[in-house]
Amino acid sequence: MNPYDLVKALHMVAVVFMAAPLYNLIVVNERVQFGKAPLEVDQYFEAIIRGNSTRCYIFQLTVLATGVLLATLNGSAMSVITNGVLFIKLLLLLTLMGLLSVVHFSLQPQIDRLLAQATGNTIPQPLAAQIAPLRLRRKRLASVCLFLVMTTVVLGLQVYSRFATRTTVVLLALAAVFTWRVLEEHEQSGQVAGASPTQ
Repeated sequence: MNPYDLVKALHMVAVVFMAAPLYNLIVVNERVQFGKAPLEVDQYFEAIIRGNSTRCYIFQLTVLATGVLLATLNGSAMSVITNGVLFIKLLLLLTLMGLLSVVHFSLQPQIDRLLAQATGNTIPQPLAAQIAPLRLRRKRLASVCLFLVMTTVVLGLQVYSRFATRTTVVLLALAAVFTWRVLEEHEQSGQVAGASPTQ
């Protein structure tokens, strides 16, 4: 097999796996359906989200490494900077890694520490009031990450063959609408369950 094709396949698979923000938002939507649930439910869902963020680092680093390798095999590693589309993709990837770091090293540990203080069968209201803003911020960051991942995919298709500007704008608009719909579903499911959207 051609080494370039092999690296390209690995690069694309890693990009697909970077869809973790979508799955995290789905997990949040499912959590809201429980309303005021037993403590074990919150611990379970937090474990899923925590594991996804760790795996996402691996996928992002794989995308970065294979992207640079693809540029090298295709001519020069410097094209990551000199090629406008590749450079924007690099900036988007670094932004994604930065946002993930905020969640993984700041928000998630705060949520975990608060959950660890919970005793009994459910989260006490004072703790729930402290956890809710952290979950809301994490949800918003996940929605931004989801949009950035979809933008990266749209640009990735145009590295060497550009779409018409109108086509790119339409695709990015659809990505924004999709992201908004995922968030809207989250809010609606919270209203149906009679619970706080971030509970």
